[in-house]
Amino acid sequence: MIHTGYIGLGNIGKPMCANLIKNASAAGLAVTVYDVMPDPVAEMVALGARAASSVADIAASCELIGVCVRDDNDVDSLLYGEGGLLALAAHGTIIAVHSTVTKNNTLRWAKDGAEKNIHIIDAPITGGAQGAADGTLCIMVGGPDDVLQRAQAMFACTSKKVVHGGDVGAGIALKLANNLINYAGFTAISEGVALVKHFGLNPEHLYAVGQANGVITPMMQQFISGREGLLAGCSAEEMESIFGPFAGLAEKDLDHALNLADELKVALEATRQVRKGIRNTFLKGVSAE
Repeated sequence: MIHTGYIGLGNIGKPMCANLIKNASAAGLAVTVYDVMPDPVAEMVALGARAASSVADIAASCELIGVCVRDDNDVDSLLYGEGGLLALAAHGTIIAVHSTVTKNNTLRWAKDGAEKNIHIIDAPITGGAQGAADGTLCIMVGGPDDVLQRAQAMFACTSKKVVHGGDVGAGIALKLANNLINYAGFTAISEGVALVKHFGLNPEHLYAVGQANGVITPMMQQFISGREGLLAGCSAEEMESIFGPFAGLAEKDLDHALNLADELKVALEATRQVRKGIRNTFLKGVSAE
């Protein structure tokens, strides 16, 4: 059995980990889980996982570790310090970071890991919470071929497709590019809906057209249906409470993409405009002038 750890049981991590556990036996994996919140850990234990008492417990017992936490700072806190993964994991351990983080930190983590013969690879995912629940995620990987092959048993339990982009950093570059396309799509459908509504048309007609010709993706449809439904019955404060965290994630991801573009000297002017208005796209839509 390959002793496999999973850290981070949030909106994406919990359903992703549930599929890992459900498929673990067939894949030859024994799964240990850790999160700062006890309730999702208990849910995973009920599915057949072992609960770790700490990050150090994961490091000491697992040779393959998936990390799905919020941001760069969270990954830093797991990797460094006396009780961190880098201090305690065995030589040869693979740590796959599923979070959407920055290229520079990804390279730093991989370098620091290599000094201890620990393999840290970027393995961000796309497909959302529903894809995590369905086991239909796509994982974008940056790292050596041999390390990916060893991690494949874990990835196969949680995804329908793995795209190996190249060396460490390639996975996060693919994820940031994917996300900027996604948020541009949210902005486009928001403005399209505003146009037809102010013309006096039912947006459902636009959805029907966009679904017929493929312009409106299922994720765009899910976003706009959810937002329009909330706007119809929520105050501005309620919208901020419900959709504000998602707007914050969008801002973070777009900032990461634009910072990478600046490093590469690539002009992403449309993405800059999307970034300026993305919070309104989530919380307000487009109003009449």
